[in-house]
Formats: sequence, C-alpha cells, structure tokens
Amino acid sequence: MTRTNMKRSLRLAAPIAALSLGSMALTALAAPARPRPAVTASANWSNAVEERDSGHVLGNPQAERRLVEFMSYTCSHCAEFARTGEQAIKLVVVPRGRANFEIRHLLRDPIDLTATLLTHCGASENFARNHQAILLRQSEWMAKERTISQAQRTRWNFGTNIARRRAIASDLGFYDIMEDRGYSRTQIDRCLADEAKANRLAQATQRDVAALGLQGTPSFVLDGQLLNGVHSWDALRPVLEKLD
Repeated sequence: MTRTNMKRSLRLAAPIAALSLGSMALTALAAPARPRPAVTASANWSNAVEERDSGHVLGNPQAERRLVEFMSYTCSHCAEFARTGEQAIKLVVVPRGRANFEIRHLLRDPIDLTATLLTHCGASENFARNHQAILLRQSEWMAKERTISQAQRTRWNFGTNIARRRAIASDLGFYDIMEDRGYSRTQIDRCLADEAKANRLAQATQRDVAALGLQGTPSFVLDGQLLNGVHSWDALRPVLEKLD
C-alpha cells in the first residue's frame, strides 16, 4: 500500500461520521472478557458467524487468538486481499477454532457506507457472501463511478441520506449484485434505509481510528495489537504462520 492511499483512508473517515452523526464523544475499543473455550480436534468453525459491535466475527467467537481486518469497499488493496488472504484464512485458520477472524469497516466515503450497509443486509450468516459479492465485483462498479454524469453526482449529494444511498446503489449496480444474491428490491431498500445501522458504523469508524491509530486499509490487529506495516496478504502470512 502506498502512503498516499493510507492518508486518504484516514482523511475520509471523518466526513462519513458527520453525514450520519455529527460530533460525538468516543470510547476506546475494548473486547468483552470471554472464557477460553475447549477446542477439540474434530471441531470445525468454518460456517460460524457472529455480529459483534459493527463487525462480523468468522469462526469461534471465543477463540484464544483474535485477528481483525479493518477494510473499506472502495479500497483496491482490500479487494486484492479478499481474493488472496481472506480465502486462505477462512480455509486454514478459522476452521480449527483457536483463532477467529473479524471483518470491520473503516468508512472512507458515501459509496463505502452504502456498500457496507448492503453487506450487513439480512441475517449474520449472510455477511461473508454479501461481502465477497461486493468486493469481487469492485472493479466493475468502480469503473461505473468514474464515468457517472453530473446529474447522477448531484443525486448522490442532495436529498436525504437514504435517497442518496439508493441513488448510489442504483447507479453503481449494487441492486443487481444483491438481487443476484437472492435479495428483493424491497429488502435492499430497507437495508439502505437503516439510519441506526449507518450511525453505528460511522461511530465505530471514528472510535477505531482514534483507539488504534489506524492510517489505511487494509490494516490488521492481532490480539488487540496493531500490526504496523502489515497491509497485504504477503505481509500478514508470515505472522499467521507463527500462530500456535
């Protein structure tokens, strides 16, 4: 990741919070104390998903080791990680139950917020596939973003927050992606209209940036400690290979 991209992530987090929340006091990121589970050789946590705060934990929610990815849907490096490292983590690390993998959001702009609301649409167990569906078609919808008209851009910037998000989803093809996932238009609109969820996501971004000193996406935290300089699968893989 270049330093330019990292600075852009941090700079754009604040406007998202202002869009939904206004100013607010922030609290430090803290994980609740949890008893360590007994992990047997036969346990397989591949399909376990738990929504926690504004993220989703894949695998054993009470695992001894905790890996957190802070990502953005408008980040090309995050899409690359989803195609490479994320799949390896789900196949090799998560199933054994000793470590879980949490995906959290560092919101950069209104497009990012719109995409994030859609990945959270429906039951928690839908998240991983919604997440993959949006990211794996990132190049397609980002290409549309570069060619939108002034009239479309105006719809993104005026009106209610809900109307703006629906305009973004329509213009970038998010409705088509979610309909391919089996969602109805009514369900998609309901998720885009979830202002309480939008507020929680914006608050979480502000809190996590302040508490952890996040500067870009993807960033990784292992057992509560930020992995400085680790922003790719090539950099993260050696760290995970040392996990017991």
